[in-house]
Amino acid sequence: MAAGNSSSVTEFILAGLMDQPELQIPLFFLFLGFYLVTMVGNLGLITLIGLNSHLHTPMYFFLFNLSLIDLCYSTTITPKMLMSFVSKKNIISYAGCVTQLFFFLLFVVSESFILSAMAYDRYVAICNPLLYTVTMSPQACLLLLLGVYGMGFAGAMAHTASMVSLTFCANNVVNHYMCDILPLLKRSCTSTHVNELVVFVVVGIDIGVPTVTIFVSYALILSSILRIRSTEGRSKAFSTCSSHMIAVSLFFGSGAFVYLKPSSLLPMNQGKVSSLFYTTVVPMLNPLIYSLRNKDVKIALKKTLSKSSFS
Repeated sequence: MAAGNSSSVTEFILAGLMDQPELQIPLFFLFLGFYLVTMVGNLGLITLIGLNSHLHTPMYFFLFNLSLIDLCYSTTITPKMLMSFVSKKNIISYAGCVTQLFFFLLFVVSESFILSAMAYDRYVAICNPLLYTVTMSPQACLLLLLGVYGMGFAGAMAHTASMVSLTFCANNVVNHYMCDILPLLKRSCTSTHVNELVVFVVVGIDIGVPTVTIFVSYALILSSILRIRSTEGRSKAFSTCSSHMIAVSLFFGSGAFVYLKPSSLLPMNQGKVSSLFYTTVVPMLNPLIYSLRNKDVKIALKKTLSKSSFS
């Protein structure tokens, strides 16, 4: 019996992404490739920002932490998912399942708030450039970052605490490739009404607050950009925001689609396929989006590569 829980279940079996045997090996190599690209891309961005002093600005401070979060939560999910493609039974202990759930939620909620902090940073840079250095001081950036991880921890604790209060009975097969909230609720043999309320409220806050912050920031940014008379100035202002807007759309769009729809409208099989976007695809694409569309990152990469070739 798992400690601190009245459940008779001591382990879960993760059903995986799909049950078609002929696709298991191709999918293993596909998602292994995704994971390697995610690791190389995010570690590369972290290294570039750390090594190049001209990237030690608030914008890249938050981008550094976005890459760190992507790195961590991809590692929380993908290795276990890869096991489901090559093993007959992908077993995870009750404690391991709760731990994976906690860290997944910690990083995914932190990502939603780091994206809103980045939107606020762009708002200050474009709408109040003369006050940028004062407003986005190192102390202010650190406080924002503490708020980001604080909200991540609070969200993860709320969901995990409500989950461990449930009793899980004989059927321990979780129809997912990871320990996520909704498929675990389906395995409970006690009422989940309180848990569903927690999901609706906490996910509403964790998606709603950052979304409102981002929309307000970009509404003010757009208003400010439209007042810029020169075409070059407008183009430069738009280019500093476009990468972030793409990342925000991918992350919040896929997250809201999975969690803020009634389960009756979104079958579990469709839900777990949809969740691939924010668990696997978004962490892989973020470093590509921010590096391929960013002149500063390209310059830093060239400098770093030239230094390594001369050494």
